[in-house]
Amino acid sequence: MSIRPISRATKGQKTLEGAGVHLSRAFGFGDPKELDPFLLLDDFRNDDPAKYEKGFPWHPHRGIETITYVLAGDVEHGDSLGNRGVLGAGDVQWMTAGRGIMHQEMPKGDAMGRMHGFQLWANLPAAEKMTAPRYQDVKSADIPEVTDDDGAKARIVCGEFWGKRGPVDGIAANPRYVDISMPPNLTKTFKVEVDRHAFAYIFAGKGDFAYASKPFGVLVEKEIAGEEMHLRDMSGDRTLVVFDRGDEVSVKAGPEGVRFLLVSGKPIREPVAWHGPIVMNTRAELTQAVTELKNGTFIKS
Repeated sequence: MSIRPISRATKGQKTLEGAGVHLSRAFGFGDPKELDPFLLLDDFRNDDPAKYEKGFPWHPHRGIETITYVLAGDVEHGDSLGNRGVLGAGDVQWMTAGRGIMHQEMPKGDAMGRMHGFQLWANLPAAEKMTAPRYQDVKSADIPEVTDDDGAKARIVCGEFWGKRGPVDGIAANPRYVDISMPPNLTKTFKVEVDRHAFAYIFAGKGDFAYASKPFGVLVEKEIAGEEMHLRDMSGDRTLVVFDRGDEVSVKAGPEGVRFLLVSGKPIREPVAWHGPIVMNTRAELTQAVTELKNGTFIKS
């Protein structure tokens, strides 16, 4: 067994998307090879309705899958195929855009004004980029939750973990998407096959993901806003941890415990031509998609 060392750990960057939604971007629009098949992860947790209520009006997608996981509040969604629905706390929507869809997502806060959740983008291989769009809407009650003997908990959205399989299926990259909670000061390892790219995203408490290799305090990631930031300072909320090669991830929870997403998938290893919500393999395919958007032929029957 080999513990995966940390390749990098970074704080999310604040940005605006949609009609003015304030969010934190954990990764996206960088080198698509680093976390192939995953392209982008946005954290849209916010407690101020003015910073999210304008939402994400009608916009296109092609060539990717979007995975929306809601923690608090509701997201009303609709699309050009006539689908309508509401995602509530704990629900997941795995949308395969395929050959093209127009889509909107309008967040509504809960009674306390909270709108919390994440959206992950996964690439599709060339052979599936022009397939028919489809949705997998999963209610919270249908997501298996497992509690280990040491108190660690896992909600399994996709893939197999601790002997249970998540309800989302038929995904090209065979991803694993798990929401893990660990009690204070617990040290634990999680299997991640060596042929997968993997990352963790911390959203509550603190954890040391280099516990079995190098402690956070001896590593420096990079300069952010002109100051060097040590990984020990970035081991809490809104921290992305990207892992190097190995077949296990080791975590030591902090004194408050830790909760994080653990996501892995098999790389597609194909060329990427990317413009906003459209991801194809060549510039010619990308140009064709943009042309179809302009002339009204983007949506295929």
